[in-house]
Amino acid sequence: MNFSIETSTGIYFSQIALSAFFAILFLQSGLDKVINFRENLSWLVGHFSKTFFSGFVPLLLVALTLSEMLAGLSSGYGLVELVLHNNPNVSFWGMALSALSLLFLFLGQRIAKDYSGAGGLVAYLIAAVAGLILLG
Repeated sequence: MNFSIETSTGIYFSQIALSAFFAILFLQSGLDKVINFRENLSWLVGHFSKTFFSGFVPLLLVALTLSEMLAGLSSGYGLVELVLHNNPNVSFWGMALSALSLLFLFLGQRIAKDYSGAGGLVAYLIAAVAGLILLG
């Protein structure tokens, strides 16, 4: 028996795993923001109360929700394209939108001086950048 695996197989399964990961991450996060909009808004108003974002929180929440939903939907559809057609194009754009959403979140955490929250996003951003490399 030959149990060796080609590099391309590892890359393919990594593409699938990262696409699934970001589909799950951003669909759940985006849907939570839609379903619990008032609670999220209330928390974020307090979180950004001492920043120059304070007057824009509702607009920023809507923009972030749209960004996350687009990232999640395109990652999910990209996953289907990868599995059914071995086509990484949609997943690449889902990964790019995921990285952009993470940068939005990172910016917000830094502006709010929530440095531990910002630090928690670094691993996700590294995964997104790895995904862009693997899918590109």
